Amino acid sequence: MESSSQPDVHVNLKGVHLCCGGCVDAVASALEPMRGVAFQCDMEHGTVTLAAKDDAVAQQALDAIAAAGLHGETGDPRLAMTPEPNVPPGMVRRLKLSGVHNCCRACYEGIKGAIESVQGVTGDTVQPELTSFEVIGDFSAAQLIGALNASGFHAKVNE
Repeated sequence: MESSSQPDVHVNLKGVHLCCGGCVDAVASALEPMRGVAFQCDMEHGTVTLAAKDDAVAQQALDAIAAAGLHGETGDPRLAMTPEPNVPPGMVRRLKLSGVHNCCRACYEGIKGAIESVQGVTGDTVQPELTSFEVIGDFSAAQLIGALNASGFHAKVNE
């Protein structure tokens, strides 16, 4: 029986914040060490196309992209970005976040825009090129994480 080296799983991750070469490099740094994964970034369309040998490796690749601070949507419920597990329910007055990809001015502006879109946020400590910050106000933590994800960023909640 002949073995195939062709990947069996293809994932098109859409809405990833890929504003510059630094963002593409973050994806590459996350995925290049992985065996059984090929990928291509399209900055113009904000997509990362993955080819993996199986579902488990494809999910590991998605998790690696999230760990690099970037987020996207696959449109496939069985292979998706793993949601941040530590999002407090309801309204919060303060939320500490880390691991957000923030390599340049455009990343910073994207993060700021996502934060400012959340009702009840009154301030933040986001600074260019820093991956950790705090958001204050009286806001929904889930809405904040959702806004960051929708802008192509993944964040870890540090409460």
